[in-house]
Amino acid sequence: MLYLDLFLTFFRIGLFTFGGGYAMLPLISEAALSKAWATEETMLNFIAVSESTPGPFALNIATFIGTEQAGILGALCATAGVVMPSFIVILIVANFYLAFRKNKIVANVLYGIRPVVIGLLTATVLSVGQSTLFPNGFVFDVKLLISLAIAIVCFIVIKKKVHPIIPLLSSAAVGVLLGWLGVLG
Repeated sequence: MLYLDLFLTFFRIGLFTFGGGYAMLPLISEAALSKAWATEETMLNFIAVSESTPGPFALNIATFIGTEQAGILGALCATAGVVMPSFIVILIVANFYLAFRKNKIVANVLYGIRPVVIGLLTATVLSVGQSTLFPNGFVFDVKLLISLAIAIVCFIVIKKKVHPIIPLLSSAAVGVLLGWLGVLG
């Protein structure tokens, strides 16, 4: 039953989310938390690992949650669930691409959906930012300063067109070093 639940949950998320993995994050988080598949801390870890491993974000996080819940078969069910809607839609759209491309209604629908994607991404950034920077409310301490500094430097570096793996690995190294020095506890 868990395998079917993993598949159907991620199928619904994949079916009703436009804009890729980050737009899916609020739905994935809500589902994982409400079904007790993850805690907020576990979700943050899944997000961090999913972001820093190769491959599409939604695929990675579905795989991690599925593995955590039901091993390899759970990972396959969750991953298949999140991929299947896009696969089906792409097959349909590919067959009718020319008609869709010039259809005014389809173009207008897509135009209307774009701002929703921005809203979903913004909500995700704010939610993850709050959980990461202020897990216990606004506590001004060295961890907050370090986290803010890493986030700001990463933003600046990415805007300069540096490959994302460089700030990811650098931030991980800073975390390991600060942990080793006892700064992070």
